[in-house]
Amino acid sequence: MAGSVTGRSTGNGMAVASLVCGIVGLLVYGIVLGPIAVILGLVAHGKQASGMAKAGIVLGVIATVFAIAGIIWMSGNGLLMGG
Repeated sequence: MAGSVTGRSTGNGMAVASLVCGIVGLLVYGIVLGPIAVILGLVAHGKQASGMAKAGIVLGVIATVFAIAGIIWMSGNGLLMGG
């Protein structure tokens, strides 16, 4: 049937999005994608417990911590202000 709605939960899609944001956040834009991965992972985990949601949460936290540590390191070495 065209246009029929399946019984799939959006929790799985959010878990996948959380995992993707967490992985990409480890490489680039961790300060933005890390918290997004954590939020999506928590919402997905609340709807349907999944390993992907847990992995997205963990990767999001790691990406956020690395991004903050990198910002602190760069500001301490004068790299942010061109010093």
